[in-house]
Order: sequence, then C-alpha cells, then structure tokens
Amino acid sequence: MTNLINEVIDNRYAVTAVLLFVIGLANMLLQPNLIKKVVAFNIMDSATFLMLASRGFVEGRVAAVLTDGGADVSRYVNPIPAGLVLTGIVVSVSVSAFSLALIQRIYARYGTVELGELLKLTKKEKV
Repeated sequence: MTNLINEVIDNRYAVTAVLLFVIGLANMLLQPNLIKKVVAFNIMDSATFLMLASRGFVEGRVAAVLTDGGADVSRYVNPIPAGLVLTGIVVSVSVSAFSLALIQRIYARYGTVELGELLKLTKKEKV
C-alpha cells in the first residue's frame, strides 16, 4: 500500500491530469447543455496541457535561457513541450471562442442550448 501511495505522489501531475480529463470527458458525454460541453472541453484541454508541461519538466534543470553561450546544454530543460502547451492554449481559446459564438447563434435562432430540445426542433424543421 505504501508503494502505491509513493507512486501516486511521484506522479501527482499525471494523476491529476488523468482525473481532470476523465471529469471533462464524462461531462462532455453526459451534459445536454452546449455551454457546459464547451466548459468540459476546456477542462479536457487543461488536463492535456498539464500532462505535457509536467512531462517536459526535469528536476534539477533550468529554463533554456542561454547566458553562457550554451556551453553545457545538458543542464537545460527542453523548451519544446512549453512551446507546444502555449500553442495548444492559443488554439483552445480560439476553438472555445468560436464554439461560444456558434452557440449564441443557435440560441438566437432556436431559443435553447439544450441538445435534446435542439434535436427535436431541427427534426420538426425537416418535416
């Protein structure tokens, strides 16, 4: 039991990321409200960013800001995961903004953001 607790503590960021991702996925599948689905998607994104950032960090190394001409690159953290996280955040914000704008248009046209009601309304329009 102590071994398991030590593993969870050593991998706390990965465990947190998995829990956040599962929470977001469950809400994406179970929530009928479109706005809540966007929030759940953002939770899933945050879990992915946490996992990438935590795996990119190496204990005992410093940020890749070269002050000594880069003589000993083994003491620096790889900057690529941080760049991927920043790029992902920009894409995530853009997708969220577009999704919310689309939901606003859906609400203006149909008067609801509940998925079940929208499906009923769109079936009536087709008939």
